[in-house]
Amino acid sequence: MAQVYGTMARRVLSASTIKGDSVVNHQGDDLGNIEDLMIDLERGRIAYAVLSFGGFLGLGDKLFAIPWEAMTVDQANKRLMLNIDKDLLKRAPGFDKDNWPDMADPAWGAELYTYYGYRPYWE
Repeated sequence: MAQVYGTMARRVLSASTIKGDSVVNHQGDDLGNIEDLMIDLERGRIAYAVLSFGGFLGLGDKLFAIPWEAMTVDQANKRLMLNIDKDLLKRAPGFDKDNWPDMADPAWGAELYTYYGYRPYWE
């Protein structure tokens, strides 16, 4: 089992444990919270995390699909780390709560992964 900050790290977490966790970058900037995790049913893995950013008290939030590989879990502080500049995130392609993207569109998925500097896992 992996070590995290001198304690034993978990290898699996429930989605409900991660939902609502804060996300920060390596500079300590608050980037929002995990709204949900989207599962690729065909491949049996997390396709992307949905990050809620901006707004106030849940109003006006912009949602972002973030490749799961871009996230690291900081179990000691119960948060996720995303190595991205806050301004780059502000310019990232996002979506609103009433119009979620469809991972069945491979062009959309490839654009998403490329934006964050990752190769799509299905390639």
